[in-house]
Amino acid sequence: MRSGKLLILLIGCAIAGGAGAETVVIGGHVQIEQSSVARPGRGTTMHEVEAKFGAPQKEYPAVGKPPITRWDYPGFSVYFEYSRVVHSVVHG
Repeated sequence: MRSGKLLILLIGCAIAGGAGAETVVIGGHVQIEQSSVARPGRGTTMHEVEAKFGAPQKEYPAVGKPPITRWDYPGFSVYFEYSRVVHSVVHG
């Protein structure tokens, strides 16, 4: 499960230039789908994310080097490297 989320994160970062696109892995197949869910953009600070979207429903502690932190909101998750957004993922 963790490796699947990491794969989504890495692929998403590689194609982050595509506005409104989401990387989805279903049954081992990578798909790109459009999404209209409002979420923070790459480079946004933790403070800016919290100011715009409120407190996250759940915060996960930082893991790895560089440290990657995840915040869950209704409908999407945000991944931070140190205190900056590296990717946001829409749920289901």
